[in-house]
Amino acid sequence: MNYTLKNKRALVTGGSRGIGAAIVKRLATEGADVAFTYTSSPDRAKEVVEAVQALGVQALSIQADSAEASEVVAAVEQTVEKFGGIDILVNNAGIAQMAPIDEFKLADFDRTFAINVRAVFVATQAAVKHMQEGGRVINIGSTNAERAPFAGSGVYAMSKSALQGLAQGLARDLGPRKITINNVQPGPIATDMNPPEGEFAEMLKKQLAISRYGTVEEVAGMVAYLAGPEAAYITGANLMIDGGFSA
Repeated sequence: MNYTLKNKRALVTGGSRGIGAAIVKRLATEGADVAFTYTSSPDRAKEVVEAVQALGVQALSIQADSAEASEVVAAVEQTVEKFGGIDILVNNAGIAQMAPIDEFKLADFDRTFAINVRAVFVATQAAVKHMQEGGRVINIGSTNAERAPFAGSGVYAMSKSALQGLAQGLARDLGPRKITINNVQPGPIATDMNPPEGEFAEMLKKQLAISRYGTVEEVAGMVAYLAGPEAAYITGANLMIDGGFSA
């Protein structure tokens, strides 16, 4: 096999399930040692660790709440301590609170931005202190940053739009150090929390150019590409993987 990420060290936030777990496993398949955070799924985290170790690389699970800045920083430091450094940061942890504007609670607004935006900044700030030339920061955004076609998604869409500006701005900060930062913006992806069947799913499928939900492995493939050597000239980009949802 061509281990494009051999000897690389990665941290994925929110890596115990769904898209995050797929990213952890794909980076490991490419040869990287991978740490990941989880909030409340120790059994799933253990399964991911075992899957990574079976590939012959190192794994580390870290319980951390991305709403707490100190825990995000600690996760970066634990990764550096375990692996001797960090080359790849994938800011995947996120939440989606949906409600009409008249009903949206301020506490939910604050938690959405704490996890979806502040934690991305905090993790990136902590990680780039340890990154050498060729480092990679990859954020998992959303196609809803470009298109929010249903009511109740305004706050979520705003939080993901914030990542676009952050990536574009930080690309200027990090470019001279040969560190790239990009957003991967998935559309409807089949996960336990977003099943590809049901009334809501059928509504979304009608708005897709490719009339199916994407897979977590497809998103992980894009992340692995951005983490690899062939993507060294891509930075500040917002890359859709949404089946044409935003077309």
